[in-house]
Amino acid sequence: MSNISAQLVKELRERSGAGMMECKKALVENNGDIEVAMEWLRKSGLAKADKKASRVAAEGRIVAAQAPGKAVLVEINCETDFVAKDASFLKFSDTVADVALNSGAADIDALKAAAYPGATNVEEAAKALIATIGEKIDVRRLARVATDGIIGSYIHGGRIGVLVALKGGSEELARGIAMHVAAMNPAYVRAEDVPADFLAKEKEIALAAMSDKEKNKPADILEKIVSGKVHKIVSEVTLLGQPYVLDTNVTVAEALKKEGADVISVARLAVGEGIEKVEEDFAAEVMKQAGLR
Repeated sequence: MSNISAQLVKELRERSGAGMMECKKALVENNGDIEVAMEWLRKSGLAKADKKASRVAAEGRIVAAQAPGKAVLVEINCETDFVAKDASFLKFSDTVADVALNSGAADIDALKAAAYPGATNVEEAAKALIATIGEKIDVRRLARVATDGIIGSYIHGGRIGVLVALKGGSEELARGIAMHVAAMNPAYVRAEDVPADFLAKEKEIALAAMSDKEKNKPADILEKIVSGKVHKIVSEVTLLGQPYVLDTNVTVAEALKKEGADVISVARLAVGEGIEKVEEDFAAEVMKQAGLR
């Protein structure tokens, strides 16, 4: 299969960090299946990990509200960065966060139906704002944390929000862990949270990427080498296994242990996660309109 699109090659390059020719070869060898091609590159040692980030399209804001024992994050989207900074949008989003906290809404539908000051509910207030600013407004996601322990919250530039609930520890530590989660976005909290199929796949990849010399080692030595490689990957994708961003000499687990603390729950939202943006090539569009393409 030689008819591989440039866009598909570009996407695989962004995910893998491998070169253009290697990515095209991987796609050709695997019939254009990007997931299989990614795995093929990793087994060939040409890609260490999947570097694909969540595809971010929508503008908007992540807002938080907190009271003793409880906290919420809400993602509210709009169409442009300009509106995301508009005073009316900022006031609306802050009010929605307060409504989310105080109404006890368990999901986004319940939040949209919750009473909003001066309007029937949040959904009606959003419609009124749409009529005023002329852009689509979407109250999209809600995350809630409740605990008898400590809750740390962190909002980064209005675009990433994190809540971390701790048993034990301090408010300073809870906020520090929230900052870490904002920066590193670990896929899992602890090693036991990592799915078995993920571990099996990483073991398969580690074996495939080994040199013939390594593969000829005794079975027990080979198992130790593979286990070490998988353990390293697990540390990289788990909160407790990662080096703590505020003190990289220790892991997050060690930072928690120093204060006799443990993580109860984590919530993280980033603006536009999972919404695919249509990228417009204005230069190409102009040339097309002018009959130059």
